[in-house]
Amino acid sequence: MTQTTSSSVQPAPIPAIVLVRPQMGENIGAAARAMWNFGLDHMRVVAPRDGWPSQSAVAMASGAGRLLDEAQHCDDLPGALSDCDFTFATTARGRDLTKPVYSPEAAMRLAAEKIAAGQRVAVLFGPERAGLENEDIAQANAIVSVPVNPKFASLNLAQCVLLMSYEWMRAQGEVTHVVTEMAGTDWAKGAEVDHLARHYEERLEEAGFFYPEHKTASMKLNLRNMWSRMPLTRADVQMLHGILRQMVRWKNKG
Repeated sequence: MTQTTSSSVQPAPIPAIVLVRPQMGENIGAAARAMWNFGLDHMRVVAPRDGWPSQSAVAMASGAGRLLDEAQHCDDLPGALSDCDFTFATTARGRDLTKPVYSPEAAMRLAAEKIAAGQRVAVLFGPERAGLENEDIAQANAIVSVPVNPKFASLNLAQCVLLMSYEWMRAQGEVTHVVTEMAGTDWAKGAEVDHLARHYEERLEEAGFFYPEHKTASMKLNLRNMWSRMPLTRADVQMLHGILRQMVRWKNKG
């Protein structure tokens, strides 16, 4: 028999995170936080050891308590998966079961494809002590295996949920891999970099830097090449102009 704490099971364009026989309420709460960090809010809890609802889970969930309020409480795994079209089972150990084995990244890409096609997808996570049993994994369509240190392969429940949730967000294309904080400035335009280069060439020429004379052209070319390689902002350009002006002032004072 399956019970649910929510009024209805709503179809959603996200995978269901299914915690199978979790042993500690704290880990359930931490898993809820991990899910909500990456935009997942569909949790199903199967036969938790310490009963349901769990005050320790609520305390640990912090700002993600809504996930626990809306989580489905299921008596058994078949009930938790009754409406699912495709299920992944997470495990760190070989199980001698003939099933496709995916990395977390590949699994969540496939999950995104299936959900986009209108299917319901679930991801199973086992209890903290030993993970999913073979009887649980036999009910899944595929396995997810995390590449971990073989000498210490055990992942905390919430850590594993966090990892899969992050890969789900990546599969949605919502991860920006590189960003530059401009801190109130903009990238320097070509004309600004050219003006800076000419400023330095003029002052360095006055200082007798370009010596011997037959190397002047190549030295100026190297300097121009250096300026073009540097990702200069307008603030950088202004500061470099100011440095050179101050050095000239200091020399003239002498």
